Amino acid sequence: MFSKRHFSLRRLDQVCQMLGLEISDLVQMMNEQHARSLSELSLEQEREIVADVELLLIAVCVLNRWRFEQITAYFSMDHTRCYRLLNRLDRLKMIELLPGNRIKLLVAPNFKWRENGPIQQFFLQKLQSDFFASRFDQEHESLIVVNGMLADSSIAVFRRKLEQLAREFDALSDGDAELPFADRNGTTVILAMRQWRYGLFQQFVKGSGHT
Repeated sequence: MFSKRHFSLRRLDQVCQMLGLEISDLVQMMNEQHARSLSELSLEQEREIVADVELLLIAVCVLNRWRFEQITAYFSMDHTRCYRLLNRLDRLKMIELLPGNRIKLLVAPNFKWRENGPIQQFFLQKLQSDFFASRFDQEHESLIVVNGMLADSSIAVFRRKLEQLAREFDALSDGDAELPFADRNGTTVILAMRQWRYGLFQQFVKGSGHT
């Protein structure tokens, strides 16, 4: 029924009746589950993850809905090591490790790394040079650089649009999680905006001390 998109609201109501539930009860349970979900790690938790590159790797994998067998098949990591790392994420309440090494993700839909936290700083320091070592001219690549003079109100509007675009990326990622593993590709998007003057031109600014 799901694959043929025949699961109607009426059918959902019938299932709820068989379980002794109302649809409103189901919605409330979903809301309560989201309320209990993790939206951000503590500073200490991020420090623990970033101190072990393998643990960080596993954390990124589970956030992208990788299964246990996919992790061990793709990376040079035996089952015992992978299991121990997943247990650490279970302890951090990022996941629930179920029987059969099944992984239940416990993070909220709006989960993110801490602003300027250990993990974000790690990616900035260690990975940005690798990320930008590309001409961005391939089919699935894009690099757009724009600049202009914006009022504070316009900056606020554009920032909201960037945040909305990030949410749309997350929604697409969640939807594609059900596709076969081979049909998905690791994709990273960096959305950034700041008030910035390129240092190369500073020498031409009046009062800069340059001649």
